[in-house]
Amino acid sequence: MVQRFYLDTAIWRDYFEDRRDSIRPLGEFAFQFLKNCEKKGCIVLYSETVVHELKRDYSDERLKQVFSSFEHFLEIVPISNEQYLQAKKLAKVKTESHESDILHSILARDNKAVLITRDFHFEVLQDIVEIKAPEEVTFD
Repeated sequence: MVQRFYLDTAIWRDYFEDRRDSIRPLGEFAFQFLKNCEKKGCIVLYSETVVHELKRDYSDERLKQVFSSFEHFLEIVPISNEQYLQAKKLAKVKTESHESDILHSILARDNKAVLITRDFHFEVLQDIVEIKAPEEVTFD
């Protein structure tokens, strides 16, 4: 079975900006993850929510440029009204997480994908979807 992954906006930012924390090369981890996905024939999912969040800091041209490098294994997933409503409802219960993070989790779950993130806000969403950092993924 083809492995499926949904990348959180922060992972794309790690890649776009070649970010680092105090000790780790986060951009390199994101890049190597994407290269492994390409080599292993995985599918990487994203949504309009990811695009919307990235457009706060990047031009349409920049987004097209970066996404085009991976377009042969990227897949955009639709967002239903039901998924929006479920995220809104869960945000009232899971107050330590953002509604958009909950929506990302729901989209990953509904598309049978592992959510790739390193954002601590997602920790409370592990009951919704499997969550891993890029460097934690083992490829089949």
